[in-house]
Amino acid sequence: MKYVTKIVYLALCVAAGYVLGIQLAGAFPGYRFWGYAVGLAIGLIVWQLCMTVERLAERNPLRTILGGTIGLFLALLVAWWSYKLIGELAGPDTLPGSFKFLLAMGVLYLGVRIGALKFRELTVGSIKSFFQAKAADEGNKILDTSVIIDGRIADVCETGFVEGKLIVPQFVLKELQHIADSGDPLKRNRGRRGLDILHKLQKKSDVQVDIVDTDFPSIKEVDAKLVQLGRRMNAKLVTNDFNLNKVARLQDVVVLNVNELANAVKPVVLPGEIMNVSIVKEGKEHNQGVAYLDDGTMVVVEEAKRYMGKVVEAEVTSVLQTTAGRMIFAKMGNHSAQDSSRRGRAQHSRSSRT
Repeated sequence: MKYVTKIVYLALCVAAGYVLGIQLAGAFPGYRFWGYAVGLAIGLIVWQLCMTVERLAERNPLRTILGGTIGLFLALLVAWWSYKLIGELAGPDTLPGSFKFLLAMGVLYLGVRIGALKFRELTVGSIKSFFQAKAADEGNKILDTSVIIDGRIADVCETGFVEGKLIVPQFVLKELQHIADSGDPLKRNRGRRGLDILHKLQKKSDVQVDIVDTDFPSIKEVDAKLVQLGRRMNAKLVTNDFNLNKVARLQDVVVLNVNELANAVKPVVLPGEIMNVSIVKEGKEHNQGVAYLDDGTMVVVEEAKRYMGKVVEAEVTSVLQTTAGRMIFAKMGNHSAQDSSRRGRAQHSRSSRT
């Protein structure tokens, strides 16, 4: 039905353009061929313009279409005043009737097509949201699969730091269900955890969680769908995915990264500070030992390899901050070094006596 409508409308545009060409040819007898050509070209241009507007209507939300419709009526108002002015200056029959017919057909076609495409979005909620302040819409946040499975977003919501609505697309929910049904036990547990987190957000959080049906059948990848949805809804995207983070920002979608938030609220560690850490494994470089803080931050301690399994005093020398996290570099503290020196002298003394 969609293609039949387009073909019929194309035929009407061509016919109206041909009639316009006849009138132009009659007005300019010496340029009869060009009159026909210009008339047909105008008909095809009107048809192509309407097809372009239709494609834009399919890709844009109701708010954008309503704004475009208001602009269209304003443009028609200006055109009407221009027509009246031309009629008064040059006579009422200056513009041919076929031109008026083309204009009327264009407006009629666009009204029918846009109304048919966007009527399903026209609900009481959508009308109400249209008249709400723009700031309220900008508070909407779209959750991706990774941040739901991670679970920390639920804790952040319970603290009251998150405002606005949390939006979960149906295609993200389907991906979670697919992971939860996986034959791999690890993936299955991750998927079920994600579904539990969503249930927790809906039941215990003060933040409103909405499941939206908006989908993009022509787009296969979930990440690409999330970016497109963020652009359409003018919403922020909450994710832990490094690649999605980069791609979304390249397309002017605001991204909230929970890992970046976690790094931002970690206690500040300055060079020269002393900390007690447990050496759990050796480092990559010679004699290095590796420890971890309670928040998971890696601490690389020089000359600490021999203290594996023990708690040592370490002095911070530098802190490396990256998008992936934070890494602390340290050296053995004075007390640890003195204890090591005393143990070395005691062992040497015992070996001398023997």
